[in-house]
Amino acid sequence: MPEHGAKYLDQHVLARLMAQPLLSRFPMEGTVSGQHQSPHRGSSVEFAEYRNYVPGDDIRRLDWRVLGRTDRYYMKEYEAETNLRCYLVLDCSASMGFAGKHARKMDLAKRLVATLAYLVVHQGDAAGLLCVGEKKVFDVPPKRNPAHLQLIFETLDKVVPRGETGLAPALHDLAEKVRRRALIVVFSDFFTDPDEILNCFQHLRFQKHDLVVFHLLDRMELDFQFERPVRFLDLESSFSLVTEPASIRPEYLHQLHLYLERMKAGCHEFKMDYRQVLTDRDYSDVLADFLVERAQQAALSSSA
Repeated sequence: MPEHGAKYLDQHVLARLMAQPLLSRFPMEGTVSGQHQSPHRGSSVEFAEYRNYVPGDDIRRLDWRVLGRTDRYYMKEYEAETNLRCYLVLDCSASMGFAGKHARKMDLAKRLVATLAYLVVHQGDAAGLLCVGEKKVFDVPPKRNPAHLQLIFETLDKVVPRGETGLAPALHDLAEKVRRRALIVVFSDFFTDPDEILNCFQHLRFQKHDLVVFHLLDRMELDFQFERPVRFLDLESSFSLVTEPASIRPEYLHQLHLYLERMKAGCHEFKMDYRQVLTDRDYSDVLADFLVERAQQAALSSSA
């Protein structure tokens, strides 16, 4: 285990999770042979379909048995498999520093990021890390080398939740920068306008990336169970508000419901993988459910 990974990785959790590879739901484009479906046809072990012979085709791929039975020329096509490039995007804005009775959002996010990076690299794929505050704080390009994990863990050590969120422009930049199809996983509490962030998601999906969203929330945010007058502080500005929680709770919960439904509906519309994660949940269970469901979705996608 890399030196800096000790605080983020648990050997028992890794042993449990490594039995199930992280798969893409959509065809990927990579540079080496791998286990993920490619949008291109090529020569590999798994047969895909027949097509008519076209002058200039390699006759070694002719199906001679079909020719003998039908006197027609058909070419065999196979699924070209490829490797995965995974971009892990971590929101480092000040609101990610919030901690209720359980884990701080940032600490939970770092564990999720580090464990996923380890799993991706050790299945032979490439993992990278983009940390975003008011602007891009750190950008670690994806690599497949296990030694690359050390750099990812060192980077996680350096980042602290600070300032306003710059997630929207960073995701637009990422959509323009990453030309080949990739798996992009975003970890954030998404304290920003939902339409603005959904526009970023649409941009990424337009570029044919497989997009996963881990929406981190604290139980206190969802339940809003405060009994006495409280001063609420905006972690990303100097704004504060003293109020009687009981008087604003119905409207707060209504607006929260509208916001969460907008996020879910938008992600569903763009065929994204939206996952709500509460900080009181064990991160290993979060990832186990994620990996199993991804495998099921990938199987359905390949059979469709």
